[in-house]
Amino acid sequence: MSSTPVALQNVIDKFVKFPGVGRRSAERMAYFILNNLSSDEVKLLSEDLVTLKVSIRFCSICHNISEEDTCIICRDTRRDRSVICVVEDPRDIIAIEKAGGFNGVYHVLMGSLAPLEGRGPDDLKIAELANRLTSEVVEEMIIATDSDTEGETTALYLTKIFKPKGIKMTRIGMGIPLGSNIEYADGGTIMKALEARREL
Repeated sequence: MSSTPVALQNVIDKFVKFPGVGRRSAERMAYFILNNLSSDEVKLLSEDLVTLKVSIRFCSICHNISEEDTCIICRDTRRDRSVICVVEDPRDIIAIEKAGGFNGVYHVLMGSLAPLEGRGPDDLKIAELANRLTSEVVEEMIIATDSDTEGETTALYLTKIFKPKGIKMTRIGMGIPLGSNIEYADGGTIMKALEARREL
């Protein structure tokens, strides 16, 4: 029989469900809340979590996270709608926006193709992407899926589907991270860097 109070154990069990959080980390977070947060702070935290779940939705156009029917990027009239950057997850948009320099719009697939896990084209927002092409004038589609097997499979599938429609298809360059040394990179990374080379 566990000596941990049920209320504390319940919180630990919830934290363990978070990605990257093991039991020890979950225990530390639960004890931090117990020992360092006031009742008012805990109440505010719980209210913020409920608000997050209730108010955040997916954009009806690109499937980015939003508090309104359409996200702030899709509402921005200064964006170049002729260029769509296709990503796997809304978090990818955040990363690209933080990097700066991209002024097009996005489309979130909500995952990648993974046949071994039973995830096929119908499980992604590919049909919605095709529908956008009938209502928007798109000149270039940038495929910004991950460089893992699933991401590459997804990129190849999208190219096969949309390139015959006359849309310029490009793939983000993968390779040596900025500021790192070639001697420390693995062979696959070096190969990708060479493939993604550009004319100077």
